[in-house]
Amino acid sequence: MALKTEPLIVNFGPQHPSTHGVFRMRMTLDGEQVVDVEPVMGYLHRGVEKLAEERTYTQNIPFTDRMDYLASMTGNLAYVLAAEKLGGIPVPERAQYIRVIMAEFQRIASHCMALGTFINDCGAWHSPLMYMFRERERIIDLFEMASGHRLTYNYMRIGGVRLDLPPEFLPRAKALVAELPSRIKDYEQLLVENEIFLVRTKGVGILPRNLAINASASGPVLRGSGVKWDIRKADPYCVYDRFDFDIPVGIQGDCYDRFWVRLQEMKQSVRILEQALAQIPEGTVRVSLPQWYRPPKGEAYAHVESPRGELGFYLVSDNSISPYRFKVRPPSLINLTALAQMMRGYKVADSVVILGSIDIVLGEVDR
Repeated sequence: MALKTEPLIVNFGPQHPSTHGVFRMRMTLDGEQVVDVEPVMGYLHRGVEKLAEERTYTQNIPFTDRMDYLASMTGNLAYVLAAEKLGGIPVPERAQYIRVIMAEFQRIASHCMALGTFINDCGAWHSPLMYMFRERERIIDLFEMASGHRLTYNYMRIGGVRLDLPPEFLPRAKALVAELPSRIKDYEQLLVENEIFLVRTKGVGILPRNLAINASASGPVLRGSGVKWDIRKADPYCVYDRFDFDIPVGIQGDCYDRFWVRLQEMKQSVRILEQALAQIPEGTVRVSLPQWYRPPKGEAYAHVESPRGELGFYLVSDNSISPYRFKVRPPSLINLTALAQMMRGYKVADSVVILGSIDIVLGEVDR
């Protein structure tokens, strides 16, 4: 006699750092097999987009710190680029280089957290995560030296950056960049051919190339599926067109490929940093603007390649001191849209690994 069972619907979590209440997965299970997944989000209730329409353009910069709080420098940069585009504001060359340096250090620090917590999701205890925290802390030391903060930096400004780099910044940055290749090599030796890690990630959570494109995925999630698309190359901003670097891509779009792409991107960030630190010119770091910045009527969209993908800001100006409309294109939110397709047919234990491989930050997912 055949045994008849009913699908079981469960709220999954907390396992991932984001599933403690601000995000949950409503999973339909057939035993241990995932039949369907409904991502439920929006519990932070920050309302950043509407709040920003009541603040001045400069007062909005701290909001961008708190969206992707693991890549605050990148959030700052995307927003000020949109505000500058709206008003046609030039940026000094030294400030452009500083922005690139901060963005690439931020990419490495963010990927350290992404990879460390991902390895933890795969079953390793805290050793790899602690190794990666070590490098992240040294990068945050540099950020604190420049901005006075260790998480939400509020460093970028419309027309440049808030402060020039202190004298000790460049020597310490160059020393860290010289050391990073050996640290990344340690990660590779520890993880890339680890038998347990390969079993947990190879062929798991496959996101086909066509689905990744149709779902508007970006960043390592898109490049892990074999799509060679990086805004730093496709639509260069700041001075990225002056640097030589490659775009790593995966093959089949599984969890391993997304991990591998992030690891290789850290190497490419080191290449960019070596060039930027060697080429950075002297000069001013900020143009003089009125206290109440009033861009002319119009609209502008600017995007950057954040550690998680395409982060874009769309601003509409009515010639007042606040944006008439303020909209964000956050990569974590868009990358989550294909979550159900990536999880169907896999086991419950695999779902932890698949979610971790997307590398979401709920500060920018909340609507």
